[in-house]
Amino acid sequence: MSLLLWLLAFIGDFVALGSQVQDLVRAFEGRYRAAHVLEARFLERYSESGHLLRTESGTAYFRRPWKMRLEYEAPEKNLFLVDGKTAWFYVPEDHTVTRVPAKQSADWRTPLALLAGEMKLSRICARVELADETKPELDGDVVLSCRLKGSDTKPVQGVGREAGRSSKDIVILEVNEATGVLVRVVVPESGGVGIEFKFNDWRFDPPVPDSFFRFEVPPGVAIVNSELPSESKSIK
Repeated sequence: MSLLLWLLAFIGDFVALGSQVQDLVRAFEGRYRAAHVLEARFLERYSESGHLLRTESGTAYFRRPWKMRLEYEAPEKNLFLVDGKTAWFYVPEDHTVTRVPAKQSADWRTPLALLAGEMKLSRICARVELADETKPELDGDVVLSCRLKGSDTKPVQGVGREAGRSSKDIVILEVNEATGVLVRVVVPESGGVGIEFKFNDWRFDPPVPDSFFRFEVPPGVAIVNSELPSESKSIK
């Protein structure tokens, strides 16, 4: 094959690849933008240097504009709630609730916040590409890498097409190609630490009242005005 034909074939493959990513992003955004309220079961896993440290599970709720409720059910009951202005992390066993302005909560910079907002990956992603080196966990899924806006360029052994950038600046999204449904979110952090969310049993526009996204401080519970603990519900 001549060099010209090889270049034309390469460009054609590149254009087709870009079109596939764009189509998947549109399907993903459109699937969730059509609903005002979202509900799903989730599994959250924390790992360090490839070793699983902790697993939690529960039910997640998202309501536009900018409201989110994560009910942790196992191994213990906790609540992370964003009411649009304030983020609350309530630990019933400790009789304490941590309160922080929502814009200062690190969770508000991740794709989780997108589910309660405008559902535009361009809000947080400088670029979205196929994560070729990350295998999907389910057949029919496609894995995307989102390079976060404002990320640095520290050299690292990369993730997918993002080799040469800091892994903590890349968020991995696994999406079902046929339905656009979000299956998994992986947020790598510096020092080999990572947080992963898996979702299933999505419900669109379930009957959830507005009061579900307001936090009422129970009697006898102490309020701590502080940033959320980095190893609990904070995702940077």
